This record gives sequence, structure tokens and C-alpha cells, in this order.
Amino acid sequence: KSFGADADGTGWSEGAGILLVERLSSARAAGRRILAVVRGTAVNQDGASNGLTAPNGPSQQRVIRAALASAGLTPQDVDAVEAHGTGTTLGDPIEAQALLATYGQGRERPLWLGSVKSNIGHTQAAAGVAGIAKMVLAMRHGMLPATLHADEPSPHIDWTSGAVSLLTEAQPWEATGRVRRAGVSAFGVSGTNAHVILEEAPAPEDSASVSMLPVVPVPLAGHTEAALRAQALRLRTVADQDLHALAAAAGRRPALAHRAVVLAGDADALTSGLDAIASGTGGLTGVARSGRVGFLFTGQGAQRVGMGRGLYETFPVFADAFDAVCAHIDPHLDRPLTAVLADEELIHQTGYAQPALFAVEVALHALLSRWGVIPDVLVGHSIGEIAAAHVAGVLSLADAATLVTARGRLMQALPAGGAMLAVGASEAEVLEAFPQVDVAVVNGPSAVVVAGLEADIEAVAGLAAGRGWKTSRLRTSHAFHSRLMEPMLAEFRTVVQGLVFAEPSVPVVSTVTGRPVVPGQWSDPEYWVEQVRRPVRFADALGALEGVGRFVELGPDGVLSALVQDAVAVPVLRRDRDEVTTALTALATLHVNGVPVNWPTLYEGVQPVELPTYAFQRQ
Repeated sequence: KSFGADADGTGWSEGAGILLVERLSSARAAGRRILAVVRGTAVNQDGASNGLTAPNGPSQQRVIRAALASAGLTPQDVDAVEAHGTGTTLGDPIEAQALLATYGQGRERPLWLGSVKSNIGHTQAAAGVAGIAKMVLAMRHGMLPATLHADEPSPHIDWTSGAVSLLTEAQPWEATGRVRRAGVSAFGVSGTNAHVILEEAPAPEDSASVSMLPVVPVPLAGHTEAALRAQALRLRTVADQDLHALAAAAGRRPALAHRAVVLAGDADALTSGLDAIASGTGGLTGVARSGRVGFLFTGQGAQRVGMGRGLYETFPVFADAFDAVCAHIDPHLDRPLTAVLADEELIHQTGYAQPALFAVEVALHALLSRWGVIPDVLVGHSIGEIAAAHVAGVLSLADAATLVTARGRLMQALPAGGAMLAVGASEAEVLEAFPQVDVAVVNGPSAVVVAGLEADIEAVAGLAAGRGWKTSRLRTSHAFHSRLMEPMLAEFRTVVQGLVFAEPSVPVVSTVTGRPVVPGQWSDPEYWVEQVRRPVRFADALGALEGVGRFVELGPDGVLSALVQDAVAVPVLRRDRDEVTTALTALATLHVNGVPVNWPTLYEGVQPVELPTYAFQRQ
């Protein structure tokens, strides 16, 4: 009978509670649902006192005043106190007198006083956390619950010494133009006193507009396939909520083993997607797999007009990274890179194509990093190795821009007349059959590209057809990675020797050697000179990647992803497809295959809705 007359016994209770506390600014930035604010706290110890459990009034007054000072508040700023409320003839009067002497003075409205022990029993270790939970819920519902069994206030307390009223019945906690605040006391054995001042949660900030997304990814997960399907059914019950707010809430849930993502543009699409997952008849689903993540940076040939434009217009992090690259590249070109990307002819000229690919790939890396997709190893195909070198910290952005523009400019300046041909045969077969040309690229056991003079390539195409080998002419201005590159190497070497190189901060595999890069290799200027002339051994590089089960291709199309065998390979962009939808689909595919994704970054500032609880599979 906390603060009631004639306490005549104790009803014990116990339990546990968890408080998740975060800095308010961080919680807002993360879009969390804030239940209340811890405005001030204080803890003290009254010393030996006069016994192990006997309370000390002056110490309780001191802890209350310290908590108010910590909060920067006066006693009149607090509406209610959730008291420790021992329910004893010794403890209740001492605590009540401390409250009357601190909170009860100089008030226009009385302080409301209650204790959770009257509601759930005499807790011990859980008293403080239970009191906090009660006050948070009271603020949320605008109602102060009654303190039970206290109809008659204790006669051992001088209630006339201050403005404190027992909650003998529930009281509406109206919002009267002031912030709701409550104090919570908890006292421990041996004279430890704690007091916390809680404040109602601030009003949610206006949600940011993300309506430009053509589809919104809504992730869901379960410990088992049955739980995943049940989760889909539960989520379906709130499918009529704001799509972005729903996705913001779903993206904050744990990424369990069985995963799915619905990419929806409206409530109907979300409902259909959830139905497909619930019935097991479709949807983007998967089971998280272990293994490393590899980033593949595409080489020349995949460039296209307008590449990256959709991402640039939608995601500021991509736009900022792209603009930063342009700031370093544009001084080396005779026109802005943005103008090149809009020109169907210029984008395919080597002097422009290479820096354009570099810019898009570096910006894609920035976007993926923002989304929480972090590589364990990097592989770059030809010009893609320069992008890999920059993101690995080997070259600064300024030096990487110098390298990539010099490389493209000097290649473009070489005499015309070179050509390249893809041949469906092995490297050994091609070397034996066509000594007049060079092997420029080895993409697979039967996927080789040869380079040489136009006439020689024409002859090789005819001979290959006679052997039944498939061939495809590549759209290139020169014979890259062949002996026809040698006239540019001396001048290129001079440029490269003026750059500053560092060791890579991320494991990388060379497509010059087809093996992991060793210390001193990528920081040697001569490597980058040889890289122009020597063949691209992409197949060997893939074979050297141990434990990589998920690949992400950073480039304008899915060129390298098609060459990956026995692993998940996802291109971030695809030719002739909406870029934002493609990128978000790639992100969802990586997620369902176990790659960590920081979903909240897609919905910063969006206030998440409340979702149904987890669909436990009980036995």
C-alpha cells in the first residue's frame, strides 16, 4: 500500500526490462521511433545511514535536486513522480517528506504521486525500470494510472507541508501547452538513491520526400522459411500505410537468415509481392549465404550515352561523388565530362570514354558504400583497374584523374587502323592459330579477345569462322592491350612517374597477372605502364578469388557479371533499363543473398510506422 494507511503486508513481484538509450540527435538522424527523452539523472549514496535498508530523507532530497539541476529544470516543471514506494511505515514517510520538500514547494498545481508497486507488486531489482516503462506509457497515452490500495493517505505523512497529491484514481495527463515530464525514483539497499527525469518524446520531424523513387524496397526476414511467409502475411495487414514510412520501419528490423524484398511502387504492388512471398510462388527471396564480397569494375566497351544520369538525379551521394571526379577530370579535357556523357559520338571516343567510365564507377562505389555494401576484394578490368586503385587508396582522386585522362588521350592519339575481335576459343588455340595478332583479353576458358591491325583481324575472323569458332567484332577505336599500344608507352611512363602511389587498403587481384596484388606491385609506376600493353587476364583473376560468393559489378552494364560462374553476380546498372530500379533491385538481390545493407540510408528523415510484431513459429 504505497503511501496508503496501514500497510499490512507485501505482494512480491520481479521481472526485467531493457532500456535502449541513444543520443537524441543520433536517434533523429537514424529515424528511430523515440518513446521519451531522458532529461536528467542523478545517483547518490547516503553512507552507512542507520541500517542496510533504512532510507535517508536528506539524501533523497539531494538526489532529486541533483537530477533537476542535471535537467536544467525547476520542480514546477515536473508534473508527476513515480515513487519508489516501499509501502512501509518507515520508508513511505521518509520518501514522501523528501518529495514534499523538493517538488511540493511553490507550485500552482499539485505534483501527482504514484508507484508501480501498487500496480504489479513489490519489485526489487526491476523497480526502477518498471517505473520508467510506466511513465513512458503514461506520457504516450496521456493518462496517469491510479495507485491502487491507497484510497486513504498515510497518516504518518504531513500532506499539508507541500502540494503533492496521491493518484487515488487515474488522472488525464492533458497537453496544456507544456511538455509532459515525470520523475522516477528507485532506491537500493545500503543507501543508494537514483532519480531520473523523463520528458515526452519530441514531435516527429517532417518526413523527407523520397517520392522520386520508382520503386521502394521493403525488406522482410524470418528465422525459417515458414516464418518468412508468415511475416509477409503480417506485413500485408499494414500495406495501406505510407509506402516509404512502411519501408523505413521494415528496413530497421533484424536481417535474419531467410530474406525477401518486395520492390513496390504502390500499395497494390506491395500487396501482390507479399502475397507471392506468403504463398511461396514468387518474389525476390533467398537464404543468406556466407562468403566474401567482390567488386568488379567494368572496362572500356560498356560505356553508353547518359550512363549514371538516373542515379545522379535521384541520389545526392552519387551526384556529389560524380561532381568531385569531374572537378579533377575536366581540367584535363577540352570539354566538360557532363557534355561528353550526353553526346552519342563522343562517349565512344577513347579519350573521353575512359575518364567517363572512371567517374561513373567511382560514384557507384560511393553510392554502394552509403548503402552499407562494403567489398572484401576488388578486381578491375582494364580501365576498371584505375577505379579499383583509387577506391583502394592507391591513388588520390587528383592523381587517378591525371592517370586515366593521360591514358585515354595518348591511346586516342595513336594511329587509327587497329581492331579487336572476340573469339570463342581458348587462349592456347588462338595463339597457335593466329600468331599475327595479340591476345588482348582472356575472359574465360573459351572467351578470348584478340587485337591487331584491321587487315589481320579481318583475316582472323575468316579463319575462325572456318574452324567453327564464334566471333564478334568489338566497337573500339584502337587495338588495346596489343603491340600497337607501344608507341604511347614512353610518354605515358613520364606521366605515371610523376604520380604518388600507396599500398592498397583493400585486397585486390590484378588482371595483369591474374593473381592477388603483392606489396609494392600496384605502387610501382611500371605496373601501370605494362597494364596498357599486357593482356587482361580476367578469367585468371576470378579463379584467384578464394571464398568470394557474391559479386557486384560497378559499371554501366552487366558485362563482367555474365562471366562469373558458381556465385551470385549482380550488376548495379544495365543498359536500356531504368537506372534507379536496376540499382535498387541489385541492392535487394545482394541483401537476400546475405550481403549487409544499411536500408535506413534510403529513408533518412522518414518517420517509420509501427509494424506488426514478429511471426513466431511456436511449438
